[in-house]
Amino acid sequence: MGLFSAFKNQFIDIIEWPEETPGVLVHRFERYDNEIKYGAKLIVRPGQKAVFVSEGQIADVFGPGTHTLETKNIPILRTLLSLPYNFESPFKAEVYFIKTTEQLDRKWGTPSPVMLRDADFGIVRLRARGNYSYVVGIDKEMLTKFVGARSEFRAEELEDQVRAQLVSSFSDCLGEHKIAALDLAAKYDEIGKFMFDKLKKNFSTLGLELQSFAIENISLPEEVQKAMDQRASMGALGNLNNFSQYQAANALRDAAQNDGGAGNMMGMMMGTQMAGGVSNALVQNQAQATPAAAAPPPIPGGVKFFVAVNGQQTGPFDMTTLQSMANSGSFTRETMVWKEGMPAWSAASSVPELSALFGAVPPPVPPPL
Repeated sequence: MGLFSAFKNQFIDIIEWPEETPGVLVHRFERYDNEIKYGAKLIVRPGQKAVFVSEGQIADVFGPGTHTLETKNIPILRTLLSLPYNFESPFKAEVYFIKTTEQLDRKWGTPSPVMLRDADFGIVRLRARGNYSYVVGIDKEMLTKFVGARSEFRAEELEDQVRAQLVSSFSDCLGEHKIAALDLAAKYDEIGKFMFDKLKKNFSTLGLELQSFAIENISLPEEVQKAMDQRASMGALGNLNNFSQYQAANALRDAAQNDGGAGNMMGMMMGTQMAGGVSNALVQNQAQATPAAAAPPPIPGGVKFFVAVNGQQTGPFDMTTLQSMANSGSFTRETMVWKEGMPAWSAASSVPELSALFGAVPPPVPPPL
């Protein structure tokens, strides 16, 4: 090997991007004074492209593989530099490696609610989120619009602009289709397809190729969701009259099982009163169920008394209710009562209408002989 050949071999370089940094879409190969030697080896790994740029103009593009840089395989660069055939001197050019693998699971969402006129709720605010994927497609658009003279270009620098377009297109999609808020969950696929077709052109102007677009969730405001849950609960209950009667019966049972002093007395009074309400409701339902039958005239209203329990007013109670309370021991002769027309509260034993509720009081037991 002659001196010239040995000297020539020292200029052979290897150009590659062996360690890809996560999030970096474009990487410029660093060379001192941008000089690339004739006969250098260019290694392009799977998922990469190598683009030669000379004096601001994009020249040759290389796909995956190992390439020897000679005048025969860099025709555009040779033309730009006006290199003669068999030119074997170093040449100046920049090499950009572009990541062509699919960028998966890129998140998107609405940073602020989207206003929508809805047939069921009027004006509502919707939030949405999902994901998409893309690959870097048009090399020239990517380099000239975004990379410029920088040594690296990261995905997040581009995706901020992409997300803004996604939200704008999503708002436009909802406005065009006029889908009711309650029907949106059944239209995710249709909305996603419309968005994919609409965004494909927007992505291409950025030097990207949209691969997939998906909607993960479209949500209503929390207060609207609560109103929907309440509405669904009412539908699940069915007949509200029957449900009210069921609740009253349960309250009566709980009052009867309640133990202890004044609480027991109060519970029995409330249970007895609710039982009367349940009975009245059942009678009314029975009358509504048989409209053809002749209804008897209403029973004339009797005297009703208010009863004091632990310094609190309860009632009013009719005579039938008071008789039940007297039988159970929760209503005694000393219980204070009042009715309309009485000047003040009095003991039940002093009211003529109530004396019959307690029966005759036996005389004192005589002393033993």
